[in-house]
Amino acid sequence: MDRTPTPLNPLRIGTRGSALALAQAHETRDRLAEAHGLPPEAFEIVIIRTTGDRITDRSLRELGGKGLFTREIEQALSNAEIDIAVHSMKDMPVLQPEDLVIDCILPREDVRDAFVSHRYASLADMPDGAVIGSSSLRRQSQVAHRRPGLRLVEFRGNVQTRLAKLEQGVADATFLAMAGLARLGMSAVATQAVPPSEMLPAVAQGAIGVERRASDDQIAALLSAINDPASATRVTAERAFLRRLDGSCQTPIAGLAEIAADGTLHLRGEILRPDGSAVLRGERRGPGSDAARMGDDLAAELLATAPAGFMDFLS
Repeated sequence: MDRTPTPLNPLRIGTRGSALALAQAHETRDRLAEAHGLPPEAFEIVIIRTTGDRITDRSLRELGGKGLFTREIEQALSNAEIDIAVHSMKDMPVLQPEDLVIDCILPREDVRDAFVSHRYASLADMPDGAVIGSSSLRRQSQVAHRRPGLRLVEFRGNVQTRLAKLEQGVADATFLAMAGLARLGMSAVATQAVPPSEMLPAVAQGAIGVERRASDDQIAALLSAINDPASATRVTAERAFLRRLDGSCQTPIAGLAEIAADGTLHLRGEILRPDGSAVLRGERRGPGSDAARMGDDLAAELLATAPAGFMDFLS
């Protein structure tokens, strides 16, 4: 049966309802429409409220970590209530339902973290005792490692909610993703785009993934036209690194793969203790075709060299 989207039989795109999630869904729709010469009316945006959206008064770690923003969407996809699902890849668990697959990654946005403050120009400018708000254990651990004299407070919510909390004086500064700000047309909000050399980003930060049913070959053909191979290779390396480490929101892990002009893939990764008291770092270089192996090997190396007790927080 032909599944070419039409206004009378639109392709249903599942997404969360936040402004950023909708921006990502619209980007996916627009890329598909352009690639296949289809009108916007050939697509329907279906908003699905997830556990992470409903419960905002507790940390992600208390609620169970990664998957809180994806489970209900994936269930709708498995049940054929939607045709594809659009995700921020940094929110995706490394293990997927057996009937679903992500083999479409859009061109990746800016991977850097954004330092946002009305009082200070950078993390280095903040005096001891100043307050950083963040819900990310990775960012909290990195800040604690670099600036142990700062105070950390939980800071959940979407971009607009966190900016409102900053205006209310809940914290002196916070971190957002430059990619999210760019997609919302809010890049000017960033006080500083933090170089990865100073703060390695979350695995797959800035990448949008489009998920489909593994058995749906027609949808696979539609999505192949908007897949960005370079971004997909980078995400493959980073997620292989995360997979070996069993990464979740309870695990402070950072990773970034970049492709040099000569095509060489450069992967950097780090694991931190949650209190920032220690960090393990490593890197790999090799051909993009070895992306998954490089990620797995780097994680194995860090696990093997970790001092006794370093990884106890993973158990």
